[in-house]
Amino acid sequence: MAEFRLTSPAFVHDQDLPVQFSADGGNVSPPLEWSGAPEGTRELLLICDDPDAQYGVFTHWIVYGIGPHVTRLPEGVPSDAVIDEPVELMQGLNEFDEAGYTGPTAIDDDDELIPHRYFFRLFALDTELDLAPGARRDEVRKACSGHVLATAELVVIS
Repeated sequence: MAEFRLTSPAFVHDQDLPVQFSADGGNVSPPLEWSGAPEGTRELLLICDDPDAQYGVFTHWIVYGIGPHVTRLPEGVPSDAVIDEPVELMQGLNEFDEAGYTGPTAIDDDDELIPHRYFFRLFALDTELDLAPGARRDEVRKACSGHVLATAELVVIS
């Protein structure tokens, strides 16, 4: 069985996030690619968050309803709660109460830029989530509890 992997043609694991994917740049969602989803996968779920945020984990992007046959998300996924093209999916609300992706911004702590890690996690689920568009992270986590077959992770610094 192939390893479940998440990559991006735009950046490398544990390296800097290109500025166009940050709120300080173009604020567009990065292109992502994956392979090796395990047998029995019925849906894919993507969550991007910052565990280094000052007040706890900060969610930047939630994508669910991704079919098991899909192997990539293009750059610049629109910020709508429901997407039909080029890939059918739904997006949850990030910490800004907005559907879609919002990139990281430079954190200035007493005039010192503090780098943060941003985790893109792709979950292979053995069920289809029964969630409406615009779900929050806690709702998504509860719905997928006990249904995760595998997790793939890609970390960047910004």
